[in-house]
Amino acid sequence: MLLAQIGALLGFAAYPVTLTTLQEQWALTNFQSGLIASSFFVGYILLVPFATALTDQMDARRIYLLGSSLAIGGLFGMGFWANDFYSACLCMAINGAGLAATYMPGLKILSDRLTQGKITRHISFYTAFFGVGTGLSYVVSGWVLNLGDWHHVYRWVALGPSISFFIVYFLVRPMRHDHWQQGIQINWRDIFPIAKWKQVLENRNASGFILGYTVHSLELFASRSWLVAFFILSTQLSGEQFFLAATTLAGVINFFGVPASILGNEVALKIGRQKWVCIVMITSAIFGVSLAYAMGHASWLILALAVGHAIFIMADSATLTAGLVTSADEKIKGAAMGLHSLMGFGGGLLGPAIFGFVLDLTGSQSDRISWIWAYASIVIWGVLFVMYERRKGWVH
Repeated sequence: MLLAQIGALLGFAAYPVTLTTLQEQWALTNFQSGLIASSFFVGYILLVPFATALTDQMDARRIYLLGSSLAIGGLFGMGFWANDFYSACLCMAINGAGLAATYMPGLKILSDRLTQGKITRHISFYTAFFGVGTGLSYVVSGWVLNLGDWHHVYRWVALGPSISFFIVYFLVRPMRHDHWQQGIQINWRDIFPIAKWKQVLENRNASGFILGYTVHSLELFASRSWLVAFFILSTQLSGEQFFLAATTLAGVINFFGVPASILGNEVALKIGRQKWVCIVMITSAIFGVSLAYAMGHASWLILALAVGHAIFIMADSATLTAGLVTSADEKIKGAAMGLHSLMGFGGGLLGPAIFGFVLDLTGSQSDRISWIWAYASIVIWGVLFVMYERRKGWVH
């Protein structure tokens, strides 16, 4: 399942890697470029409530196979058919729906097939490998782009979810439960449990962690969508080349988030989750704006700031999720996790579009001041979150 997850995520960074190329060929504005990235999360959000609800009514293996097929279709659509803004949005949405039907259902495949004593360790590795998969996606997509045109990137990374499909189909045994034989019943109150979500939000600690996860995801996915373009433009302004290709650098930097999330949670256990989240969000905002300000300067400075931003942007990820799990009422914990995921990817939907919109609003992509404003537009939400929660007494 770890190998399957890496395959399922191989197309994750294909668009960020090809963003600047598509901008030039299709004459896209920065806002349109951001919207294409956001379309991925639209697809995810539209399907994830149904995909997670159906795992209680059938073997999650079947849903995973559907998700792999959707991801393959979306990537092939980009590689063979997409030729403008609208067709790209559609294909990216299909690709995002594919992730919705593989990531959480993949976790359900594990939990259905493991004994209670083993579940925690397996799940921690599975969630950590999200960062491994996305990091490899940058590296592989960049390698393919250097060898051919942008179409080939999507065609080749489609092999990832194809491999995932075959791994799950041939190596994961089907399961049967008596309650799965009763037929699929779509209960809208189970898929969108509004009443339970209201209960979750009434819990002061739980609502704080959910809101924090939303602004964390907004900054995280906006940064990941535009990081390659940032490196390319920085090289053009300074005339100084990095020691690695921009796409490879983005992938390597992405790997720093894996230990940062795990170690960040350990620090949070010692000093308090709420306090750690606030420290991390303020520090991440400082690194983000400093990174944009350093555009066009020495490559070592940009790399140091990019790594620092990647570390602190992820240092509260596990803390926010663990905080929700421990603070939510046991009776509605499933609904709380569903809302947590939905709000998080909702932030991911907004982030890339906001970043591109501000780039257009303040000048152009080649203007360093515009990049400072764009980075400020995504890190400011974390700062506002800290100010709001401190006033409300969230931090003890």
